[in-house]
Order: sequence, then structure tokens, then C-alpha cells
Amino acid sequence: MERLLPLKVEPALERVARQLSRGGKLAETMKASDYRSLRSVAFSIIGAGVGSRAAEVLSRRNQCKQLQAPGMSAVGVYVDDGQIWVVLAAPFAPTVGVSQLAAGQTVLMLVNQARAVPRACGDKSFGAAAPVRWNDTLANVARVHAEDMAHYNYFSHTGRDGSSPAQRVERGGYRYRTTGENIAAGPTMKAEDAVAGWIKSPGHCANLMNPAYTEMGLAYGVDAKSEMGIYWGQVFATPR
Repeated sequence: MERLLPLKVEPALERVARQLSRGGKLAETMKASDYRSLRSVAFSIIGAGVGSRAAEVLSRRNQCKQLQAPGMSAVGVYVDDGQIWVVLAAPFAPTVGVSQLAAGQTVLMLVNQARAVPRACGDKSFGAAAPVRWNDTLANVARVHAEDMAHYNYFSHTGRDGSSPAQRVERGGYRYRTTGENIAAGPTMKAEDAVAGWIKSPGHCANLMNPAYTEMGLAYGVDAKSEMGIYWGQVFATPR
């Protein structure tokens, strides 16, 4: 069972709850608030003296189930005569939870596990490929692009300066024979999620299974102000 987080009162959600008491719709009022969330839910309780019996009423089965929804850690409450409005939210708080090095070693392990067996990437079949090894220069190239995407809120293999993945590898000081890049993004995306997504995507999977690649680097960038929150970059290459 997932450990429940303690609820924190958020003024923005209290304003949302107040707007709901005036007939507002949850989606509209959440969008108009200055609070970013991954998901939210609202409910109200009606009854004489409900304000003084709030704890008792909230412990009832239906309300208790909503209060225990995984990830919900923020709350806003508005009490009016005979009615309580409650808004719960899972905050938009992107975090990877491990260091760049730890994330990189996890992905390296998963990539080599994937390469160890034949697989189909869309309509293209690949045999098992030799494992790739870690390269710090490629990791730095991946980090620069991942952080740039996070801080400037875009998601593309083309850099803000118009650079291609190969140009960024060259700019990073790595002399390559062949190279390729995978990217991924999402507010709750961990290293394992990124690899799973790449394996399901034909183009990214083909990069991952390409027997021509012998080295790999990986990094992430995080910015809570961006649309996706967490941005991942993975660079494969073979040196000259």
C-alpha cells in the first residue's frame, strides 16, 4: 500500500473551494487559480451543523476514500451554512529523486538488458546486440540539451539554436562515427519510465537496439515552471 502524504492546506485551493460554493466548475476554477496540479478532485457535504461535525463526516466511507487517494497531498476547504466544500490535489512538483549518476547507471543497465535479447521495433526486427558502455562526454551532451529543454520549455531533438543531435555531440568534444538521440518528458517520469517508453516507440527503440552503437550517456533536466517538468536526454554513439 502506498504511504499517504499528510495534507497541506493551500490558499489557492481554498479559493477554488470558495468558487465551487458559488457554482463554479472544478476544471475551470483550477485552471484560473495559480496552483498547478497533476490531478484534483472536489466534493461537498450538506447537513445541519456540518461545520462542527466535519471530522466525523469526513471519516465516512465515501469521503474517506477520496481523502486517501494516492498522491493527493494538498487541500482547500470552504465552510458555509450547512455545507462544506473540499478540494484535494496532487501538486505539480516534478522530481526525479535520484542523482544524475544513479539515473544514468539505472538506464545503462536497463538498456543493456533490452539489447541482450532480439526484439521488434515497430516493423523492424533487431537481433541481440552487444552492451553499450557509459561515456561521460555523451552524458554531458545529454544533460545540456535536457536542461535547456526544461528551462526553456520545449521538447524537440532540434535545439533552440537549430542544432541537431549530431552537432551537439560534436560541439561537446566527442568525435563520432555514428550517433543518435532519444528524449522523453513527463512530470512524474523516472528513469525506468523513460526506458519503457523508448522501447515502445519504434524510432527510439531502433536507437536503443542499434548494434552500431558502443557508448551511451544520459541525463535529465527539471524545471517546475515548464509544461512537462522533467526532461530526459539519452545519447548513443560510436567513437572514431
